[in-house]
Amino acid sequence: MPDESVKVAVRVRPFNQREKDRSAKLIIKMQGQMTTIANPETPNEEPKSFSFDYSYWSHDGFQEKSDGVLEPAGGSSYASQRRVFEDLGQGVLDNAFEGYNCSLFAYGQTGSGKSYSMVGYGQNKGIVPITCDEMFKTMDKNADPNKRFEVTFSMLEIYNEQVRDLLSKDNPKGGLNVRQNPKLGLFYVENLKRVPVGSYAEIEKRTDQGTASRTVASTNMNATSSRAHTVVTITFDQIIKSESGSETKKSSVMNLVDLAGSERADSTGATGDRLKEGANINKSLSALGNVISALADLSMGTKKKIMVPYRDSVLTKLLQNALGGNSKTIMIAALSPADINYDETLSTLRYADRAKKIKNKAVVNENPLDKLIRELKEENERLKKAMEGGGVVMQEGAGLTPEELDKMRKQMEEDIRAQLMANQAMIAENAQSWDDKLAEARTETEKIDVGGADNSRKSKEAYLINLNEDPMLSGVICHFLNSGETSVGRKDASPVPNICLSGLSIQKQHAVIFNKKGVIEIESVSGSGSKTKINGIPLTGRKALCHKDRILFGSNHMYVLMNPLKPETADNSLPKEITWEYAQKEIAQVKGFATGSAGLSKEQQIVQEQVLEILPMVSEVNAVSEELNKQKSFEVVLISAAAQEGGDITQSHASNDLVLVTVKMKNLLNGNTWLWERGKFITRRYLIQELYQKFLDGENISNIPKEQDPFWEPTEDVLIGTSNLFLQSLSYCLDFEDTLNISDYKGQEEGHLKVKLEPCDNKGKPIDEEAFVDDPHELLNKPYHFKLTVENANIHKSRFSKGIMVKYSVKNNGKVEEVKTPTVKNTLTPTFNHSKVISIPKLKQENLDFFESGCITLSIYGIQEDTMPDPKLLKLNTRELREASMYQDLRALTINQELRQMENMENSTANASGRRATMFGNEIASDTSHLKTEVVLLQRKYERLQQKERRMQQICEEWSKKPDGEKQFEPFYRAVSAVANSTGTRLKTRVQMLNQMLKLQKTVALPSYKDNSSPANKKTPSKSNGKRPSSADNNKTESSACVLQ
Repeated sequence: MPDESVKVAVRVRPFNQREKDRSAKLIIKMQGQMTTIANPETPNEEPKSFSFDYSYWSHDGFQEKSDGVLEPAGGSSYASQRRVFEDLGQGVLDNAFEGYNCSLFAYGQTGSGKSYSMVGYGQNKGIVPITCDEMFKTMDKNADPNKRFEVTFSMLEIYNEQVRDLLSKDNPKGGLNVRQNPKLGLFYVENLKRVPVGSYAEIEKRTDQGTASRTVASTNMNATSSRAHTVVTITFDQIIKSESGSETKKSSVMNLVDLAGSERADSTGATGDRLKEGANINKSLSALGNVISALADLSMGTKKKIMVPYRDSVLTKLLQNALGGNSKTIMIAALSPADINYDETLSTLRYADRAKKIKNKAVVNENPLDKLIRELKEENERLKKAMEGGGVVMQEGAGLTPEELDKMRKQMEEDIRAQLMANQAMIAENAQSWDDKLAEARTETEKIDVGGADNSRKSKEAYLINLNEDPMLSGVICHFLNSGETSVGRKDASPVPNICLSGLSIQKQHAVIFNKKGVIEIESVSGSGSKTKINGIPLTGRKALCHKDRILFGSNHMYVLMNPLKPETADNSLPKEITWEYAQKEIAQVKGFATGSAGLSKEQQIVQEQVLEILPMVSEVNAVSEELNKQKSFEVVLISAAAQEGGDITQSHASNDLVLVTVKMKNLLNGNTWLWERGKFITRRYLIQELYQKFLDGENISNIPKEQDPFWEPTEDVLIGTSNLFLQSLSYCLDFEDTLNISDYKGQEEGHLKVKLEPCDNKGKPIDEEAFVDDPHELLNKPYHFKLTVENANIHKSRFSKGIMVKYSVKNNGKVEEVKTPTVKNTLTPTFNHSKVISIPKLKQENLDFFESGCITLSIYGIQEDTMPDPKLLKLNTRELREASMYQDLRALTINQELRQMENMENSTANASGRRATMFGNEIASDTSHLKTEVVLLQRKYERLQQKERRMQQICEEWSKKPDGEKQFEPFYRAVSAVANSTGTRLKTRVQMLNQMLKLQKTVALPSYKDNSSPANKKTPSKSNGKRPSSADNNKTESSACVLQ
């Protein structure tokens, strides 16, 4: 048969709720076989066009029939499930009856509609079930007595390069082996269960069994279902008896593959990660892409010698026949219609465009049955001789060491032994009649209870139904709550619980659910340390449950209580259907994260989605850390633009307002911390899952090198906090010197930084005082130089005494420059005296605008070292360490509140000064040196308050002694207010400037000087007496971070 290209179809789905919430725009258009995609970032650019065998428009133009089936509305081009089957599935079926191998695989990012096209939802069944149903209908119409049919069904999942049999309860540790048939050269899964089926109903039940197995595995193993490939294989044999009585078997293998989500792992933050290459999150999809590219080049003849890398992954080994081999293959690529998924959708279209160039050579698989059996027996004899004789003896001198020869010999013997067993199994199968095999399989099928199958009980009894990240796996597992007590725990408990769960944070005796005449209550088992959440709130004591309440057992087992006996819900605003997303948003709300999308910008919605995505991952990693006793804790950290170091230093602060979603890892033994950006954390989380799976498989993970441990990270400089240095004084050629607050990402004070800003010449020499200008526009189109001096700092936390330095970015002579002070060690009061001259060759209006409202962000870093922890801490496990850390945080919070109250009393009327109430971070160390720091600060506050009180009493006494004619209330009020509002040394400068202006106003008509607490709103004083006044109040830490233009 001539070569035949792989058929490729693309299908676009409707907007989902997430895309509707974000007011997504449609970027996909289809006309005939042509599909176009428009780039939302460049609307004037010509859309990219692709041509495929089929382009299915399923975005809109449909209506729902009374039975729930979706069909095209009048005049619509909507592609229904039935139409997709008729174009694609019917071809698979026809080829199967002709004896060709067939493969159909779905590709696309998670949520793009792959599973809907392959499996379907509700009454809208997909290609796989319709194909199976039509196959048995065609078989039932057979009237030829000399033709009979045999159908076997298998279902497997590939996750993390491990193969799991979804129809078997017992999978070996590490998954099933994938071996190569030495005769045919094809790969097969050893000991994969192949079940004889005699009707579509049996296939449906086996599919439900496999889906339930997927659900349990994804929950127990923390394996995200979107990262797993599902392969359904249907072997369809037609045995035809000739007139002479000999039998010929026409065999077709149909592979129906639902590939994992094709979204690319977010590389932001993962760049440079030492373990990035080890995290093959999409290894199999990458290998599949390489195979498709190699086959496309081979088919087009662009390269003469091409090695197709089938062996690079388990998936490509098993799909070798489907791609470039003996198979008729169809690929359906699922597309998202939304602009927010542009990059992923374009990637999918390019992938599909590449695949259509592949050519296969399909042949009819037809052989006499007795010949097949004879060949199997002959092959077995040859393999036995190879085992017994010198068939596997390797000749020395081939450049191999004796150890390598021995290893190769053992591997060959193992492969031969496996092939012998596989051949013997096939001979035994042929010896047993098909009817006997089918009867055995049906007996087993009837006993299958996947949970939730008994719909009649659901209207009469209370039950728990599962929720899963993958909508196809939600509602699959059902646990009925019998009258009395229902225990929840692990299967290794004694006695065995009624509901057996396994996985992270599930205790042997986890919880007990009470059912008394439809009244449901739940209680954690006392002393078990179990973690259970009800509607996002941790369970403490005994709690009554209502209809539709959400229950989270451990880290991953999410259920909804359905109680038809008492259908009243605790919250009338609950949606009709509780989803995984709703439950996760609820947990996020309890943790203090906002989940509503109303009024949010596009950037804020992205941040919200990232938080909701990453929160369950952080909970999971914390649970693994506890179980493996890694002595690390993790938490989500949102870093505002004002607290970010780095960033786009060429943009003004108004455009740099995107919050960064990060995860903080903390060493619970010595307090060292690391901030991981989202991409790096997701990579590490995947590696942590791998490590945990090895632990479950019984491997000894205690001796792995620290460089390969995803929980280990070399020490690095930690960002203590940032200070924003505003530049308005530069617009008037004024000097500025002040002590700035150092604030961490939570806005809490970590110390102070003294800086100086002064105009100068290009060599750093201060300019004379007469350079002061009334109008900043006088500086336009002239060279401008200023010097920034970082003088010293005062840091609160003693753990940063190992070393402190300051970094900032500026645009110097038109080029972005990173500036770093020397590191000062062994002190909390470092003196830097570090100066940097910044030059602007020609001052422009944008520079003046930046002076007026911009700032330079100074990032203060502390040196971290792997210090020896307190010996007492080494005796605690990770859970105890976390509890101790939480206690310290709570204690620190209490101190913060007390200090804040004192500071607020002092500064109740000092808001105009722009200073924040002093707050210490919630990571207060428990050592005595920090307590001493607190005492010193409190003592300073007390002394300052005493000074204020004495000064105010003095002012009042002086005023009372004046004659009534000289008592002027305005100067008296101004003097008292100045003292009350003072926050430090800035008082003198501000009062002097104010008094000077008042005096000048009596003699000269000048504009008033008013401090509106915003650099952009200040009126700068005019020049007087040949001296340059000082611009003092320049520290506004609330503004977003930016740098000099």
